[in-house]
Amino acid sequence: MRTRNTILLLLVLPIAALAQKDKEKAIQSLNGKNDYYANIAQQIWEFAEPGYLEDKSSALLQSELSKAGFKIERGVAGIPTAFVASYGSGEPIIGILGEFDALPGLSQEAFVPERKIITAGAPGHGCGHNLFGTGSMAAAIETKEWLINNKRSGTIRYYGTPAEEAGDAKVFMVRAGLFDDVDAVITWHAGDKNNAGPNTNLATKSGVIKFYGIAAHAAGAPERGRSALDGVEAMNSMVNLMREHTTEPTRIHYVILKGGEASNVVPAYAEVEYLVRHRSREEVRSLWDRVVKCAEGAAHGTETKVEVEVQGGTFDRLPNEALSRAMHKNLEIVGGVKYDATETAFAEKLRLSFGSSGVPISSAAQIQPFGYSHTNASADTGDVSWVVPTGGMTAATYVPGTPGHSWQAVACTGSTIGHKGMMVAAKTLTLTAMDLFTDSKLLEASKKEFNEKRGPNFKYESLVGDIPPPLDIRKTK
Repeated sequence: MRTRNTILLLLVLPIAALAQKDKEKAIQSLNGKNDYYANIAQQIWEFAEPGYLEDKSSALLQSELSKAGFKIERGVAGIPTAFVASYGSGEPIIGILGEFDALPGLSQEAFVPERKIITAGAPGHGCGHNLFGTGSMAAAIETKEWLINNKRSGTIRYYGTPAEEAGDAKVFMVRAGLFDDVDAVITWHAGDKNNAGPNTNLATKSGVIKFYGIAAHAAGAPERGRSALDGVEAMNSMVNLMREHTTEPTRIHYVILKGGEASNVVPAYAEVEYLVRHRSREEVRSLWDRVVKCAEGAAHGTETKVEVEVQGGTFDRLPNEALSRAMHKNLEIVGGVKYDATETAFAEKLRLSFGSSGVPISSAAQIQPFGYSHTNASADTGDVSWVVPTGGMTAATYVPGTPGHSWQAVACTGSTIGHKGMMVAAKTLTLTAMDLFTDSKLLEASKKEFNEKRGPNFKYESLVGDIPPPLDIRKTK
């Protein structure tokens, strides 16, 4: 006679087998669409549009999602290239993030293992957002097909999020409440390894400090002038002295954007851009206030005037172990990136351009062990992770050891290596979305962890306050 436990086991096994069969079908389906999505990713790679200027890239993704039956909400959060594509109805609501902006000055031919510029000074996809946006779209569409085939309720949303590199568009999208009703968000990023462990990064705040002086002949009447460039240099000196008196892991970066027009004219205007980072967003607020004091002190000492224009700021990422474990299991099912002979030859030559990192090329085919990690980089995904449970991963779209934001990365993101890594991510996101639609305990665990880590008194207050998105770049397009 069967026991109660035996009966329960017999009921559970078919459900588990069915879920596994659905996942295998999804993987096979995406395998059959490799070339289709590679073509879309390559078009965005060729567009190579910087943040807030991604008109063609955004339009292409919207067109594909619309053809797949998604309802498109355009120009969200007051950003022309931002959009939300939705399919389905009811709960749960699962979001997938997609980026598509390029980096300035990284023009490079695809799949070429040496520096070969296409157009001097032109942008390039050195962070793999052409793959990011496309791979996430593939996952959203495949999840939609699975919902239809299984007659399941729920909503899948693709968030078209522009200007990650220098515009922090997700911050403005969060501030606009676009994630308020979402149950969970899953995302990924290009990289040189396959990793779905929970990870953290640094919070940021950035802006331009503008100094106004008085122009004068630098030789004939220097006493009549007040140099705005002196204000910038005095500020930089004070900030550099300040570095000794900050906590780890403080990072402070700056670049002088304008310093005058001619050496024989006392500069009446100069500006410097600053970016501060720290693991604690509250420490970032404090650091920024100290940088502003340096600017004010420099202006006082050089008898110039100063204006501080905040342009961006992002939270540190809040890891979610429950979502990460689910994603890691699915990444193991999917597997890593396997190179053919041509790709291996390219990888070996490319590595000569940046030196051996000690990481074997074969590691692209491996899945990294599950575990917490930290990076000193930053991203506006951090803000999303503090308003909705968020899980993320990286896929090996670069040759192992390739530094991000480099011409080598651009060569990879426009290659079959990049396309293969993109599809690893697309499959993993799809399987994870399926889990979130079918496993209520996974959603409950992710929300419980999320609320415990945020604390009962958490209230989202962006680091940029109420400033509008920095869309000035569109005026000079």
